[in-house]
Amino acid sequence: MLICPLCREALTEVDNGVACSAGHRFDRARQGYLNLLPVQHKKSLDPGDNAAMVEARRLFLGAGHYAPLAGRLAELAAERAPGRWLDIGCGEGYYTAQLGEALPQADGYALDISREAVKRACKRAPQLTWMVASMARVPLADTSCQLLASVFSPIDWKEATRLLTPGGGVLRLGPARDHLLELRQRLYDEVREYVEDKHLADLPEELKLAHTEQLSFKLPLHTREAREHLLAMTPHGWRVNPERRERILAEPFEVTVAVRYDWLQRQEP
Repeated sequence: MLICPLCREALTEVDNGVACSAGHRFDRARQGYLNLLPVQHKKSLDPGDNAAMVEARRLFLGAGHYAPLAGRLAELAAERAPGRWLDIGCGEGYYTAQLGEALPQADGYALDISREAVKRACKRAPQLTWMVASMARVPLADTSCQLLASVFSPIDWKEATRLLTPGGGVLRLGPARDHLLELRQRLYDEVREYVEDKHLADLPEELKLAHTEQLSFKLPLHTREAREHLLAMTPHGWRVNPERRERILAEPFEVTVAVRYDWLQRQEP
């Protein structure tokens, strides 16, 4: 099912890695993941989230702050009972591991462009196939997946359409309009309104919105540690000046967690 990111030929298992008939070989790291991101496909030396962002996300999610989000995602995935699924942009694997638990009989794959993220993620669910790879060049065969999960991650719709079987779909979890509104109000003098359905404007004709729902709750950030981790795991935290950052971290406050789930189904030809 894996294909070579260089020539698109099928990859087969070889000693401690995979290889294609053209002689391209990719080794398996000691942590268990496959590095299927050739150097010529990288836009930087070490692309994706850095170690600090990955660790902050691991600690914040590990504290259970977003547990309701992951739980509902797993329920929605289980309702669709895919035979093969892929988490695109899996990060440090928090959501991926729960998808794996909800789909124990399915063939699960996960990828992220960040080696630091995948290195941590693969420890959560060794039964899955973990890959460092580009979301724009997913090393899986055409029409090989029944479900693509995307959690707070961009989606290449053309690539998603290529991967999906007819009747399969993208299960997307993304921010709704008020997500982390109180944090954004503390960060910026002027808060831009977030258009929560803007991703639907770029859908290819093969994909149709078949289901959507929202989930929201108030999240108290009582500890400085929780506030630090939330800031560090989002792009917002890297843009703020030190003085404003310290004001945000100094006092407890409450944020709105507001997300949207979409099931975007590939139509029959």
